[in-house]
Amino acid sequence: MNKPLIVTCPHCGKEHPWQSSNLFRPFCSERCKMIDLGKWANEEYRVEQREQDLQEPDHQA
Repeated sequence: MNKPLIVTCPHCGKEHPWQSSNLFRPFCSERCKMIDLGKWANEEYRVEQREQDLQEPDHQA
């Protein structure tokens, strides 16, 4: 039998098996998932935007 893939929780760093029974993947628990979601909601995390993405598109007819 194959051993399950072991992954690291992005929030707490705890190693845990990657299993479909874990509804909170890639997190180890609901707690870690909700803490991460809260950080996104509080804008503690940001997705970098390149300067060219910020410029108006060139509309030519």
